[in-house]
Amino acid sequence: MDEFIDFLQWPAMLVTLLAAYLIGSTNPKRRVFGFCTFIVSNILWIVWGVHDEAWALIALQTALMVTNIRGIFKNDHSSKASESA
Repeated sequence: MDEFIDFLQWPAMLVTLLAAYLIGSTNPKRRVFGFCTFIVSNILWIVWGVHDEAWALIALQTALMVTNIRGIFKNDHSSKASESA
């Protein structure tokens, strides 16, 4: 199990890069998917951080998860406003 958790940092990095790419989209649905993808990466990093006792990383990923959740709601609000305009 330790080897799997150690390996988890690589998928976490790839998911983070994919999320960053999606966030840059002009399509609101793709941006929301990007924020959701970032949340998956936050969870992966937190799991890895717990295993390695990387408490600062866990705190950072938790704070970033909150900003990603906020991004989902802000993006949803702005896309609804642009649809009604």
